[in-house]
Amino acid sequence: MARLKGLAALLVLALLAAPAPHANAQAPVPGVVRAVMYWMSTCGHCHYVLTEVLPPIQQHYGAQFELRLIEVTTSPDVDELMAAGVAYGYPRGSIGVPLLLIGDRALMGSEEIPEHLPGLIEHYLALGGVDWPDPAGPAVDTGPAPAASVPTPNGFALAIAVLAGMAGTLAGVAAGLARGLKRRRTRPAPRWVGWAVSLLALAGLGVAGYLAYVETQAVRAVCGPVGDCNAVQASSYARLFGILPVGVVGLAGYLAILAAWGWPRLSAHPSVRCAPVAVFGMAVGGVLFSLYLTYLELFVIGAVCLWCLSSAVIITLLMAASLPAALPVLASWRRRSRGAGRGMRRHHAD
Repeated sequence: MARLKGLAALLVLALLAAPAPHANAQAPVPGVVRAVMYWMSTCGHCHYVLTEVLPPIQQHYGAQFELRLIEVTTSPDVDELMAAGVAYGYPRGSIGVPLLLIGDRALMGSEEIPEHLPGLIEHYLALGGVDWPDPAGPAVDTGPAPAASVPTPNGFALAIAVLAGMAGTLAGVAAGLARGLKRRRTRPAPRWVGWAVSLLALAGLGVAGYLAYVETQAVRAVCGPVGDCNAVQASSYARLFGILPVGVVGLAGYLAILAAWGWPRLSAHPSVRCAPVAVFGMAVGGVLFSLYLTYLELFVIGAVCLWCLSSAVIITLLMAASLPAALPVLASWRRRSRGAGRGMRRHHAD
């Protein structure tokens, strides 16, 4: 409740203190720096910036810093956001909220804004102030300023290797499944399958849980030496359908896999025979989703998330490990289906 009150108070102050920005609407007021920030109510990173980052900055600079907030709620708003991001040098696929425009610079995400905004305010104040930024692109030449560009991507070689490994493993699993279904008899699953599936699902649950925490609590992720997971989390692709955080989707998926794996160990109902197939099916779906996300990181967002790659590797291994347990069940279903088909043909022949 206190957080919502703080956000509401900040919104009211920003709306009252700053008139609507228009390109070249008026000459810069001496000693005043003006900025615009795009945000969404469903964005956890936006709420973090609005409630934790901006209030102390506004308190420190007072009337010397004016901020106009633009909530992205409609398709025209999204189009304006995308156009502004592209105009300020961001690849279209990597543009997300919060996006802050100040002078001829742009800052995106809950990491760039707190890191660079105070320095940029000081820089523009030293130049005598700056007027509202033009969403159509930088229109002022203010000389060198603190670095605030899009983070240089790294980890692409690792991501490409993971993408190729996932695709290769998926093809291998499909071939193994096809061969297994053609056999007259299928071997029972080895003992190691049970503990391998459980350990991998628990590992995936930990990774997805951390990503869900970062996305829902708007905190900075510990990215490590490879990639820039905070840039990925700040992109518009970090939420499924623009609403559901991808980390929460992964968390739900691993929980469902663990539930299906533990089902035969908690129940003697005949339906538990379907559990290995359910685990395998969900793992295949997870691999396909991870392939899509890794492709986005490489070729659309332009940044790599080490946590996401870790989850992709885990779900791929889980798919391969769950095949031996699912194969006997699938083979029995296939034999039963073929037997029923032959019976129907004999019946019609008689």
